[in-house]
Amino acid sequence: MSTTRRADLATIVCALDGHVTPAAEVAELAGTAAGLGLDLDVAWRLSRCVRCDAWIAAPRPADPPRRRLPPLDELDLPRRGRALRNAVVLRLIAVERGFHSVLFALVAAAAIALRVELAAVQSWVRRWLRALADAEQQTGRATNRGWFAREGGRLLHVRGGGLDALIVTALAYAAVEGVEAVGLWRERRWAEYLTALATAGLLPFEIYELVRRVSGLRVVALIVNLAVLAYLVVAKRLFGLGRGAPAPSEPDRAEIFAVPGRLPAGPPG
Repeated sequence: MSTTRRADLATIVCALDGHVTPAAEVAELAGTAAGLGLDLDVAWRLSRCVRCDAWIAAPRPADPPRRRLPPLDELDLPRRGRALRNAVVLRLIAVERGFHSVLFALVAAAAIALRVELAAVQSWVRRWLRALADAEQQTGRATNRGWFAREGGRLLHVRGGGLDALIVTALAYAAVEGVEAVGLWRERRWAEYLTALATAGLLPFEIYELVRRVSGLRVVALIVNLAVLAYLVVAKRLFGLGRGAPAPSEPDRAEIFAVPGRLPAGPPG
């Protein structure tokens, strides 16, 4: 009879980062280790993962680094439950902010390159637009130059001052988003406040742009930023708002024995 194992967050993290089985590294299962390991025979041992509660079968250690485990209060336990969820969500937000930082940096780099060669680029576009217009006049047929003509016309109206403002703005956003990404990845409290303030400050502009022209990308960006802001304010209790206590920085050690481990279907053959 097989059992279905629920793929919760702890299971997914263990699948990516590996199980944490302190009982697999001791010579004797006594004291704390008695609830975290089970010797099947002289060769095999079941060890409980203290993050996802799965029991992992492996050979008994031939040369264990320690004889017994220390008390549970002294074990270096991974995060689980609410603390683990908060850490994963912060990492996801950090990745999203890091992507924004790279994107703004690329925009700044492109604007700098265009600023340096603005006169040459505009001259090249002007020649091409003129050549296309001459071709249409000579053949009497319209060429397919709608997008090129539209964007080329915009490029001809670009001025150095506008590019300078774009470069400064893009670099500023890249720096802020980069700082947010690093701070959130390292789970710094100041980064949570910085991200919440920066996100809230951009919402009026995003709503204004969405009212001017609705697009799927703008709708998704607004929804993501609203979700990020709501999570930081409510779950992390920023500015004294939100319900419930903030996630503990240390794992709940009593929970390790309160939740029974998930035994495998059977011992190894």
